[in-house]
Amino acid sequence: MIERIIILDKADPVSFYGVNNSNMQLIRNLFPKLRMAARGSVIKVIGEDTETADFEKVIHELEEYCNRYNKLSEDVILDIVHGEQPQTQKSNGLIIYGVNGKPISARSANQQKLVDAFVRNDLTFALGPAGTGKTYIAIALAVKALKNREVRKIILSRPAVEAGEKLGFLPGDMKDKIDPYLQPLYDALEDMIPPVKLKEYMETNVIQIAPLAFMRGRTLNDAVIVLDEAQNTTTHQIKMFLTRLGMNAKMIVTGDVTQIDLPRSTVSGLIQALRVLKGVDGIGMVEFGKKDIVRHALVQRIVEAYEHFDEDRKTNTSAGDESCRESE
Repeated sequence: MIERIIILDKADPVSFYGVNNSNMQLIRNLFPKLRMAARGSVIKVIGEDTETADFEKVIHELEEYCNRYNKLSEDVILDIVHGEQPQTQKSNGLIIYGVNGKPISARSANQQKLVDAFVRNDLTFALGPAGTGKTYIAIALAVKALKNREVRKIILSRPAVEAGEKLGFLPGDMKDKIDPYLQPLYDALEDMIPPVKLKEYMETNVIQIAPLAFMRGRTLNDAVIVLDEAQNTTTHQIKMFLTRLGMNAKMIVTGDVTQIDLPRSTVSGLIQALRVLKGVDGIGMVEFGKKDIVRHALVQRIVEAYEHFDEDRKTNTSAGDESCRESE
């Protein structure tokens, strides 16, 4: 009789063990000659050498499946234990499987272009209006790279630009003041990584979410770095951020140049960066449009209405300027 210790270092233990440890109970029933105990990410098993070796092989196969699909069902356990290939769901443009096995895929041609640009380039700009999935796809690509062990960490950042409210008047300490700006990033992560695993990643700094100001002085190696809402960076901030790129790292910068919250006298760093870096090798650029909006259908109509309003205002302003010159 020997004892083997198996560490679950990929899959989320909650997803792996199942509700009320139902998956673990099924596994026990399928290996009646073995004694086993599971706690956290550690499984101990005692039995004959051959049987414990077979058990360890099955556990690792189940872990691989659970890590990929973020779920583990009774049918899958039975298939793998009996040496059969479990059925897999197919999804066009699949990036990763989110929480509870939800497939996260590119839902438009430009979203797929962003996926392809990320593969080809170390720095990719994703530009377009609200609701086109720029940030969501960027974070999905980062999570995929982490799960595939292509990188060791994910770093997500946003400029904390005030849009009508002063940070100093918000309650709480600095983290409490900053977190509302970063909430969209948390929301996307919660769709893609089970809660227990996400908490572990956050506590061990495998996933870091920080305001842009916290990036100064760092060199970001072995990471996927995402800068969201880049239109609200200053020219100095975005230059500082882009030069943080280290070895074996990829960077995605997302933004919407029609939603700049900077003071009128301040130039958007994103707009300047697009001019300066145009044509530089290793940099990709994907532009999203109204047709790429994947939120409520009303969002597309709202974007179009504001575009018409801005065009009319520019036309009226030009006409007013012309009439003033004529009167002079």
